[in-house]
Amino acid sequence: MSMLETKTRITGVRTVGVPVVDQDHALAFYVDKLGFEKRLDVPIGEGARWIEVAPPAAATTIALVRSREGLPAGVETGIRLMTPDAAAHHADLCARGVDVDDVLRWPGVPPMFAFRDQDGNGLVIVEVA
Repeated sequence: MSMLETKTRITGVRTVGVPVVDQDHALAFYVDKLGFEKRLDVPIGEGARWIEVAPPAAATTIALVRSREGLPAGVETGIRLMTPDAAAHHADLCARGVDVDDVLRWPGVPPMFAFRDQDGNGLVIVEVA
């Protein structure tokens, strides 16, 4: 058997892309409203930049990718972010003017809530002890 048949060479998830209309506005949202840090900001041509942001000490980053035909902004990203206290984080984001839904609490499932970034991209924050 070859290496590909027995084991993957993929070692992790480095970056997840989120389509945004305006990279400067998106960077301001993720840094100022969510408290992320800017990890990378490099021009890639035609006025676009490769921008990566992440919570401090997080291994996986979010790339703020300029939207275009076939890659629209305002989508459900499927991204789940972690917090030690969903209720406190929810209150903080509400105070910062972020578009958040109610905290959901189901038996046997950690508390969580959805929110949207400046372009309406949906993300979820999940409480992890």
